[in-house]
Amino acid sequence: QVQLVESGGGLVQPGGSLRLSCAASGINFSIYNMLWYRQAPDKQRELVAAISSAGSTNYVDSVKGRFTISRDNAKNTIDLQMNSLKPEDTAVYYCNAKFAFKNYWGQGTQVTVSS
Repeated sequence: QVQLVESGGGLVQPGGSLRLSCAASGINFSIYNMLWYRQAPDKQRELVAAISSAGSTNYVDSVKGRFTISRDNAKNTIDLQMNSLKPEDTAVYYCNAKFAFKNYWGQGTQVTVSS
């Protein structure tokens, strides 16, 4: 079966860094567009960053210049390097895989930015 497993979340002070990872199994990873979403308490889930099967990337304006998404097709993983973290980055971060009508989600990992 398809599994997306996130890791790397935690508590970090403002200005700090975290690196999230998502390991995928059960899919032909290289053809999937891979995305990171986040959902803060009492807010809608929002798209944070995306990387296409060809490797092109997109970011929500609020994280441009601070977050970097990358993929390793040999390891079936994506990463999200998050620098200069702010309290408003606090959320549950979800890994998402999309191809045609197929859409899979991970269970999420909590990121808390607080002093």
